[in-house]
Amino acid sequence: MSIRAKRKPRPTKPGGQTKPDIEAMIRVDHAGEYGALRIYQGQLAVLGRDKNAEEDVRAIRHMAAQEQAHFDAFDKLLLERRVRPTALQPIWQVAGYALGAATALIGPKAAMACTAAVEEAIDEHYGAQAETLGQDEAALKDLIETSRADELAHREEALAHGAEQAPAYRLLSAAIKFGCQVAIKLSERV
Repeated sequence: MSIRAKRKPRPTKPGGQTKPDIEAMIRVDHAGEYGALRIYQGQLAVLGRDKNAEEDVRAIRHMAAQEQAHFDAFDKLLLERRVRPTALQPIWQVAGYALGAATALIGPKAAMACTAAVEEAIDEHYGAQAETLGQDEAALKDLIETSRADELAHREEALAHGAEQAPAYRLLSAAIKFGCQVAIKLSERV
């Protein structure tokens, strides 16, 4: 017989979230937008010195500006609702930058493959969140859906910039998506 306490089941229909559920959403989304900013900063640190990557750099700067707007919105929400940020933020600061720089060192197409993979994972994550939110959280749902639309546009832009032509694209993409999924689960809880 297990002595573990039974976990409360997660809500399956819109509007059934508890305060801790909503706080976890805000915390993980804030962390994710921060991580995305750090990835782009790492990419720009490497590609910004490459004269042959000027078009890619412009695209990354544009995407980074949108991520900054998302981060600012979630940061404001975090403060307004007094949600504690993830304790893993120092790790995401280093890991995000390292991922961005490492993929950019492989080349512009690998940097774009990173973007495509991250945005695909975030699309799935935001989609799942939006499905569970009811009318009582309309503003949060709107922010998530607006951010999701931008993330999908970033994925399409990365694909248009040759993401699928990166060396070992499928392997790189799968590894990055897996890492994102792990980061999401950890940031929800820690």
